[in-house]
Amino acid sequence: MLTMSKQNTPAGRRYFVRTMAFMSGYVAVMLATIFGAFDAIQGKPVAWGLALAVSAPIAGQIWATLSFMRDSDEYVRAVTAKQFIVAAGVAMALFSAWGFGESFAGAPHAEGWLIYPLFWALFGCVAPMVRSSN
Repeated sequence: MLTMSKQNTPAGRRYFVRTMAFMSGYVAVMLATIFGAFDAIQGKPVAWGLALAVSAPIAGQIWATLSFMRDSDEYVRAVTAKQFIVAAGVAMALFSAWGFGESFAGAPHAEGWLIYPLFWALFGCVAPMVRSSN
């Protein structure tokens, strides 16, 4: 999504700024968590606030992507939406298969939040293959 051609449009520049802003917040909270800033609250009810604080920038970044699609021309909107849908479908199918593997085959547990990086990794993989709006 962050190719130079997409950043040369107003929608692309807004997407880039919004994504960097939301992901900066995400990285800041995660670094604080990694370095122990929230160790005292983990496992307690107040930790739900931490969970929501980490999730908020993710929701914001998804909003930034949807806004990019809304603000782009018809072709970019259609191609990006198709890439988004394919990546989401593949991510859900893979994560569901892993979940069934946990239930039936003794596969190790995968944390639920892994669906988000899996989705974006798949988005990057499917983007070169989904190049038309048809």
